[in-house]
Amino acid sequence: MATIIYPENPSPVADAEAIRKACQGWGTDEKAIISIFGHRNATQKKLIRRAYEELYNEDLVKRLESELSGHFEKAVYRWILDPEDRDAVILHVAIKETPIPDYRVIIEYSCIYSPEELLAVKRAYQARYKRSVEEDLAEHSAGELRKLLVALVGIYRYAGEDINARVANTEADILHSAISNKEFNNEEIVRIISTRSIPQLIATLNRYKDDYGSSITKHLRDDANAAKEYLVALRTTIRCISDPQKYYEKVIRYAINESGTDEESVTRVIVTRAEKDLKDIKELYYKRNSVTLDHALSKHTSGDYKAFLLALLGNDN
Repeated sequence: MATIIYPENPSPVADAEAIRKACQGWGTDEKAIISIFGHRNATQKKLIRRAYEELYNEDLVKRLESELSGHFEKAVYRWILDPEDRDAVILHVAIKETPIPDYRVIIEYSCIYSPEELLAVKRAYQARYKRSVEEDLAEHSAGELRKLLVALVGIYRYAGEDINARVANTEADILHSAISNKEFNNEEIVRIISTRSIPQLIATLNRYKDDYGSSITKHLRDDANAAKEYLVALRTTIRCISDPQKYYEKVIRYAINESGTDEESVTRVIVTRAEKDLKDIKELYYKRNSVTLDHALSKHTSGDYKAFLLALLGNDN
């Protein structure tokens, strides 16, 4: 379930006028911006941007970029874009990470998003950057990791619920044989993981666990004959397929720690899931850590950035 709390029919013109007022004068009224954008869904945000441009002949996104700064600016920027355009931006940043892409983001979109959602992100990416996701990803990755990631983003998975038990049994055996022989880069592993529907893959993973007494991730351990990042990417893929909410809880838990907050990951999870399943992720976080996500973020973030995140979490306190 979503966490974002928003009014039913706010006036986009009134919102645009309030934002204009917040951006005028010697300083920006960040609280006013949070009070609006922290409580608007994707459709409402789009109407605000349109109304603002019609009223003032100015791009609201660019205006806010010039008015805000730091992690707060990045979070607001990503939140107010259309979802597929926002995801294209996040994906582009992840692909251009050095020395290797942030494969977690690429895997999230490939394995958690529906085929139609992924296709929309890829179209937005191409429209914005004049290159395909596969083209950029192939250029910025190499070896086994490239083979896996390009395969994941390049497929349009079957989206139905049908499951073939015979295929699940056969492919569980194929996966176990390859892993037992330390053939982690086996083409069959990539084929199965990158092409099968999510329900079919879950059936295969369940069969694997039933037949071989352990989840497949426990058998995908670091090995001298396989690249470490490739194995981590394989495990990440399995986790995204098996339990997306549990995966996201782990991402945000690791991003919030005493040694320093990974704001990039925190922002990504909250802005991409606030209108989807962030409430479920919050509940998992509390069960796992015995502290609310709101409290953890209040402790490890500050200022307008913290206030904006809390608004998206459904808590303005």
